[in-house]
Amino acid sequence: MTFSSILIQLLNGLAAASSLFLVSAGLSLIFGVTRIVNFAHGSLYMLGLYGAYSLIELFGRTPLGFWSAVVLAALVVGLVGVLIELAVLRRIYRAPELFQLLATFAIVLIIKDIALFTWGAEDLVGPRAPGLSMAVEIMGKRVPAYDLLLIVIGPLVLAAIWLLLTRTRWGALVRAATQDREMVGALGVDQAKLFTSVFFVGAVLAGLGGALQIPREPANLELDLAVIADAFVVTVVGGLGSIGGAFLAAVIIGVAKAFCIGMGSVTWFGVEISFSKLTLVVEFLIMALVLVVRPYGLLGKPQAAQRVAAEPAPPFKVPSWGFALVWLALLVIVPWVTDRYAAILLTDIVCFALFSVSLHFIMGPAGMVSFGHAAYFGIGAYAAGLLLKRAGLPMEAALLIAPLIAGAFAIVYGWFCVRLSGVYLAMLTLAFAQISWSIVFQWDSVTGGSNGVFGVWPSPWLADKTVYYYLALALCGAGIAFLWRVMFSPFGYALRAGRDSPLRAEAIGIDLRRFQWAAFVLVGALAGLAGAVYAFSKGSISPSTISIAQSTDGLVMVLLGGVETLTGPVVGAAIFTWLRDVVARNTEFWRAVIGLVILLIVLLFPQGLVGGLKALVMRWREWPA
Repeated sequence: MTFSSILIQLLNGLAAASSLFLVSAGLSLIFGVTRIVNFAHGSLYMLGLYGAYSLIELFGRTPLGFWSAVVLAALVVGLVGVLIELAVLRRIYRAPELFQLLATFAIVLIIKDIALFTWGAEDLVGPRAPGLSMAVEIMGKRVPAYDLLLIVIGPLVLAAIWLLLTRTRWGALVRAATQDREMVGALGVDQAKLFTSVFFVGAVLAGLGGALQIPREPANLELDLAVIADAFVVTVVGGLGSIGGAFLAAVIIGVAKAFCIGMGSVTWFGVEISFSKLTLVVEFLIMALVLVVRPYGLLGKPQAAQRVAAEPAPPFKVPSWGFALVWLALLVIVPWVTDRYAAILLTDIVCFALFSVSLHFIMGPAGMVSFGHAAYFGIGAYAAGLLLKRAGLPMEAALLIAPLIAGAFAIVYGWFCVRLSGVYLAMLTLAFAQISWSIVFQWDSVTGGSNGVFGVWPSPWLADKTVYYYLALALCGAGIAFLWRVMFSPFGYALRAGRDSPLRAEAIGIDLRRFQWAAFVLVGALAGLAGAVYAFSKGSISPSTISIAQSTDGLVMVLLGGVETLTGPVVGAAIFTWLRDVVARNTEFWRAVIGLVILLIVLLFPQGLVGGLKALVMRWREWPA
């Protein structure tokens, strides 16, 4: 590349980094004060884009109309953030952090369908900024004038945030709350008003980041999850709660993506390397590298070691044999008394039940949250399909080998993940999942790329859907029973000891990392088994089986049922799969319906559906006659 080409790509990267910084700064600010991982922050960015589009059409495509629309869209999104905080999050600040995450995901579903109802499913292309539609020639290359403006806006917003945090009383309270919000409350500060104001500022930044992109990208319904993934990456790479770190990380990632696009394909030592294909995954590669070298981000601070568990998790209770046999009998009988479609739906349910129980095992007893558990589910599915189609193995052999391949990937990924904790660990699992998704999505010659793999059908003796359902029930049921048995073995008790008090566990000789690594491998293999069974039930595999959305669905299943119970993930998987199937067949706005149901469960049962029902039963038994 020539010097002029390098300069142009640098400018393109800085322009992209500006908007990325705005949304990430808002996310970092909200997390620093409230400790909420706001999954709905990407939805606020999306609303900023849609709002700017509509307001520009209303005000007119003049300079005054354009910039008034951008500013007003950001302020309106700020008010939406306040509404979310007042109506939902304020009610669950004392709930476990994972259920706060579940609530914000429900908001994502609701906002997506509100946008679908308001603006439709088609992409909306906004106008160019009036007066800035021309290009500026730099060293013989033409650079859009609007991109140069974005490059200036990023540092200006950073300076404004710095002044707000360091030169105002509000900023002092925010910085104090970031360090110790309980002490701030003890000193008489109204935490409720402080949290609301922080949500307003964070939402305004997200809305502004989206509104400023209206001349550069169309408004569409897929922006929410795509942007929140990028924002999470920037926030974690920079360091949780660090605004300066978010700016530095946004610049690094924005420039890296621009250079990947600009370099195209390069031949080194006779090998052609396509940098353009790295564009989808380069930020996750950067995050993985940073977290391995510096586990708390570029400008973040190390997390304090946990000496004792503040609130020890209640012990799990083994389901009674009678309870298990009754449900097993029902699962065996149902296909015979219902139609053929019931067997198909039940096959999905048992596959996702094993998937969610394996995720629950790593989240509950092991105490490690994973945002990328779909990696092993998808790898198992693709391994089964490719062993059948490419290697020519029989279906039975592919079904047995696929979990081993998923477990092998878990060996590699888990080795890095167990060296981190908290949100940083969760984000590293997301990075590995996205790297796996990128390989699957772009390796056309092997995985079929975006088209996936077709013709992945079971053997003739399993062609009947009911017969295959019984095989799925046997395999997935055995996997669930095995995980429950392991949970009450010395291995499971060691994991729980490390979860509740890692320093004490290590003091008594438990090699915590080795146990957690083994847990990663175990759940990776069983999630791979669930993916392999699922692949043969559908007859095809697509990259969606390994996407962020699939990982999020697994989290929802676990949290919906309850992390603190063994049967919760199974119930959560059954309810979520059934509800999605029934609602999606009856309304176009099925996401909003599911989101409202999830919100209702979170508000009424903050311990999950099963945990909440158990608590109600216990209260009823203790009620005086």
